[in-house]
Amino acid sequence: MSIEHPRFRAAVVQAAPEFLDLDAGVDKAIALIAEAAANGAALVGFPETWLPGYPWFIWLDAPAWGMQFFGRYHDNSLVYGSPQADRLAAAAREHGITVVLGISERQAGSLYIAQWIIGPDGATIARRRKLKPTHVERTVFGEGDGSDLSVYDTPLGRLGGLCCWEHLQPLSKYAMYAQNEQVHVGAWPSFSLYKGGAYALGPEVNTAASRVYAVEGQCFVLAPCATVSPEMVELLCTDDTKRALLQPGGGYAGIYAPDGQLLTEPLPEDVEGLLYADLDLGLISLAKAAADPSGHYSRPDVTRLLLNKTPGDRVVPFSAPGVEIDGDVAPAAPERAEVLS
Repeated sequence: MSIEHPRFRAAVVQAAPEFLDLDAGVDKAIALIAEAAANGAALVGFPETWLPGYPWFIWLDAPAWGMQFFGRYHDNSLVYGSPQADRLAAAAREHGITVVLGISERQAGSLYIAQWIIGPDGATIARRRKLKPTHVERTVFGEGDGSDLSVYDTPLGRLGGLCCWEHLQPLSKYAMYAQNEQVHVGAWPSFSLYKGGAYALGPEVNTAASRVYAVEGQCFVLAPCATVSPEMVELLCTDDTKRALLQPGGGYAGIYAPDGQLLTEPLPEDVEGLLYADLDLGLISLAKAAADPSGHYSRPDVTRLLLNKTPGDRVVPFSAPGVEIDGDVAPAAPERAEVLS
């Protein structure tokens, strides 16, 4: 008896965000979700922090200069359970499509680079945060933790995601490979910054990272990538120096097979649209037969990974045994440690 492997159409977004305008961004996201579903896609991936756009101002000048944009950025970041979030979940449900959305997540006073995985019934499959914001991103965003460095069972296969330079973190990647990831959404913000002078930030290196992830993990990689619009440049680039640092375009979206093959015909870097590929998860076993770095092609007796899945809670309430806190019985205070000699 043969085993049936999922086969489905996937889509990735290459489009500019509605920068610093959450409601308009939600409208545009819903339109792209509807378009992807209408063209037969069962899964659509969005770029990093596509709502409300990547904060390019952090790369253009001193942090004090960028603070003029921070209030709007904070206020237009997505809150789970908000009316805007409800609209996005309803769109996934209406069109029967799994959505992996790149967002700036707002929780209380803090922001996080996040991916929200919504199932075709509108229910949340996962909410994850980027483990370590990259370089100057740390002036805006907080850190995630290991509790959501995970891969999730779905009807489309085992689905996971990472953001941007998490694809340059060997241990984080290995943690995902070891969970038998089959479909990966690697979200990118666009490659519009420091063109010609910082190759690590350019499309050559970063599209290569997506391709290598597919080959190393023997999985399909969806690599959505935003563009920078002329309107964004007009808003952020207040002098010639800044205009030389951030340029329109930068879209290099694609979908990669487990053997590293690019399955999509690239769009011009300044053109918005959706790219599609038909995925057959049965092809993964052929790639795994050659090299499975967390399976038969590993040496756990020589090197192995420790993955801490403990949530990074900032406040852990506790009380005496049996005492209720907000209706729940809190755990007892830890015993005083004994010194052993």
